[in-house]
Amino acid sequence: MSEPTGKYSITMPRDIAEAAKARSGPSGLSAYVAAAVARQIERDNLNELITVAEAEHGPITDEEVQALRDQLHQAREQQNQAGANAA
Repeated sequence: MSEPTGKYSITMPRDIAEAAKARSGPSGLSAYVAAAVARQIERDNLNELITVAEAEHGPITDEEVQALRDQLHQAREQQNQAGANAA
């Protein structure tokens, strides 16, 4: 069962509204805007977690970020190779 919905009035720049309408597709503008707001809430929550973690453990360095990006890139390459070998 889907979440209950409510009707809200929002104001946004016309060009943004028109671009959103053009991209919303068959699901409609309301679903498109709801998905965008949900993504923003996820980002806000993640930023709050990062703030708490950095307060407890200190900020992450650029080198640590790059090392994690490298690990992710290698994992994706391995996954792609495994998928290609299975085909």
